[in-house]
Amino acid sequence: MGDTNKAIMAQVDREWHAISNEEALTVLETDRGGLSQEQVKNRLERYGPNIIKKGKETSVWEILLHQITSPLIYVLLGAMAITLAIQHWADAIVIGIVVVLNAVIGFIQEYRAENAIQALIHLSAPRATVRRQGHHQDVESSQLVPGDIVLLEAGDIVPADLRLLKSARLQIDESLLTGESVPSQKTTSPIDGDAPLADRDNMAFMGTAVAVGSGSGVVGATGYATQMGTIAKDILTTRRAESPLQQRMKRFARWVSLAILVVAGISFILGLALGEPLVDMFLTAISLAVSAMPEGLPIVMTIALAVSVQRMAKRNAILRRLPAVETLGSCTVILTDKTGTLTQNMMTVSEVWAGDTLYNVTEEGFTREGEEIAGIEKNTPIYNVLLAGILANEAILEKGRDELTATGDPTEVALLVSGSKAGLEKGELLNEYPLIDMIPFDARQLYSASIHKLDNRKIVFIKGAPERIVNMCDTQASPEGQVKIEKGKILDEARRMAEEGLRVLAMATAKSDEAAESMVEGKPIGFSFLGLQGMMDPPREDAAGAVSASHRAGIRVMMVTGDNPATALVIARKVGISKDDSIAVTGPELEAMSNKELEATLERVNVYARVDPSQKLRLVNVLRQKGEIIAVTGDGVNDAPALKAAHIGTAMGKSGTDVAKEASEMVITDDNFATIYAAVEEGRTVFANIRKATFFLISSGIGEVILILTSLALRFPLPLLPAQILWLNVVTNGVEDVALAFEPGEEQQYHKPPRNPKEGILSRLLIERSLIVGLVMAAGTLAMFMWARNEGASLEYARVVSLTTLVTFQIFHVFNCRSNQISIFRMNPLSNKFLFIGTLLSFAVHLGAMYFEPTQTLLRLEPIDLNTWIRIVPVALSILVVVELHKIIRR
Repeated sequence: MGDTNKAIMAQVDREWHAISNEEALTVLETDRGGLSQEQVKNRLERYGPNIIKKGKETSVWEILLHQITSPLIYVLLGAMAITLAIQHWADAIVIGIVVVLNAVIGFIQEYRAENAIQALIHLSAPRATVRRQGHHQDVESSQLVPGDIVLLEAGDIVPADLRLLKSARLQIDESLLTGESVPSQKTTSPIDGDAPLADRDNMAFMGTAVAVGSGSGVVGATGYATQMGTIAKDILTTRRAESPLQQRMKRFARWVSLAILVVAGISFILGLALGEPLVDMFLTAISLAVSAMPEGLPIVMTIALAVSVQRMAKRNAILRRLPAVETLGSCTVILTDKTGTLTQNMMTVSEVWAGDTLYNVTEEGFTREGEEIAGIEKNTPIYNVLLAGILANEAILEKGRDELTATGDPTEVALLVSGSKAGLEKGELLNEYPLIDMIPFDARQLYSASIHKLDNRKIVFIKGAPERIVNMCDTQASPEGQVKIEKGKILDEARRMAEEGLRVLAMATAKSDEAAESMVEGKPIGFSFLGLQGMMDPPREDAAGAVSASHRAGIRVMMVTGDNPATALVIARKVGISKDDSIAVTGPELEAMSNKELEATLERVNVYARVDPSQKLRLVNVLRQKGEIIAVTGDGVNDAPALKAAHIGTAMGKSGTDVAKEASEMVITDDNFATIYAAVEEGRTVFANIRKATFFLISSGIGEVILILTSLALRFPLPLLPAQILWLNVVTNGVEDVALAFEPGEEQQYHKPPRNPKEGILSRLLIERSLIVGLVMAAGTLAMFMWARNEGASLEYARVVSLTTLVTFQIFHVFNCRSNQISIFRMNPLSNKFLFIGTLLSFAVHLGAMYFEPTQTLLRLEPIDLNTWIRIVPVALSILVVVELHKIIRR
């Protein structure tokens, strides 16, 4: 096994793209005729099969056990055991339901989460065509070895990493590895050793798809030594980041558990010291502990997350793991890719330069210096440039019922769309210029062309790289209607367009049989320059607004892309990620930095271009080490390790690979950055609602604890029986805290900086308010208890008064919890119908219990008179006044 690993590492370390194909054959001890069967057998033993294995699977029982390894769950299980021991069946059942429901939801989420490697395996080609001992063979891809000669045709999946030996118009879709939306044109010449993955045009990588043409290559790497294998290892070794909510809940559970044990112990010891019966005080301590325990919190958290998941689904965001919702609300940095997320993922011509005049291309048509051009006359410079772009073109653009449908290279489709905006349609033009021959794009020649018939003569239209086209042209000659332009000026204009992030194509033409013959022979002569068309993948209309909203929310947005730096910077500036004087750092530059240098760079640079998978993963890890909460977007296989390492990985639903989706917590169905920001809003809302429910539960529990401890200290009879404490916990907390999970979001929370990850579930403000609320509840309830006793009421009646006072307190207080800052009197009581109905329901249940004979006997309840109600309601309403005053003071 050790020898196999060494052999694999030798493959990984080799830069096949930097050497000639003949050198590669020599190093791999093979030739163009292929390996012998004996060589294949020996190499299989040395390198192992060409497969990517799934990592060690987590058993069902391990996943299930993981759901109950939480301090809060431990305490709930302990409380359930005690309630069973003292035969409080209803409370034991309620606690058990909470534990089971929480475990089931968590199990389902986690069980579905670990499929990224399996999705990666599905990308592998099942079979491959090879040349061995001079003969073509169809073999299982797992049996490929370094040195094998692989043949490629359009539609094939590349079965291993290949150093290309032959390329006949070969184009390979590498978007899942590089993020490039346009297929890579392949060549066979050596490339600089520092070239990023997207620029290694003499390589073909495992899992990518042959789009056009054919070719062959020698296998340089198999299995885990391939680029795909490296990603698989990164996925396996990358630990998923724990969500801020999970971290907060752990800290909160430990704090609450300790506090409850201390309070229960103090009440038990204090009661015994004051002469209360042992059994009564034991039951009281247990009841107080169970009542103070916010056992409803796990279910509130689950419901709040589930509600937000439904809301997000309506906004085109699908959550695969519930805690990911809240993580978005804590997000401090979004690492977004460019193509399809910030841009429309559709190449569009934006500028045409013809006759020394620049035309801007809009959705409707063309403008020149602010002037809208209604029509384009025939044989004018602009007409000729558009004509060449349409005819020297293999793409097809058809008008459907609702929209245009296109097939072919995105660049060529853009040229057809550009021409259609001027009223030029390919089908009609081919009637005027019948096609004789088509010369496809060649990576070595850097142009494509078409030959047509016009007036019994041949006319050629050509498009390609500006430097190549200019060198083919006689800039002193010009066709009818064309302006003569100097070569230097043409190249200056092409350079200007490129610096603005445009992909630039030059157009030329020649009207002679000799020019057509020279084109067929591959030595074009006699051409006249026509002009330039510059295109780009334009930003989405709502991208800039979403980036701006992210900045207002204190979230930093960074672009990490496999595209070239110039294009990346242009898009980043247009959507507001970078300023005009900002720079882009490339993958090779990033690779050369130490972690310390990278940390300094991350402070000032927002755009990273030509970045490969390992570099993107490094960016995520360094940001995590700095304490940032990171959301990462991606769609390709190359993005999977970074998606898994981030606190929340966000895959694209339309363009995303299954690997990216399985590695992510969230899938954006419309591939739009604006949807990511919408999800951030929902994330902040869900945490706010969990916090509101926690505040309600804790403040109410504090009121009950203070009430019991004060009564014991003053040597009063207990104002509540153990069963009444538990009833209070079920009838009020069990309904109203859940209803808080349905609260709509508050606009102001979207304009604040992200929460500090170290901040607890409750803020200092809410801890302070919880103590105040607890004191008011305890004082008001104790006052009503004493009033009833002083009026000569029985102890049983006074206890019903105390219980009803606390129920009424909590019914009013739950409305305080709807906002930490906004006055309850400024909020629509019906904006959360669940809360409004829930409070009425819980109050009705308590009233019914006072008149229903079984609950009267069980809880020692009895109806209370109108005179008592007249006092309870104002006392309970005081909680609204106190909290409103606190909001004003702390605002």
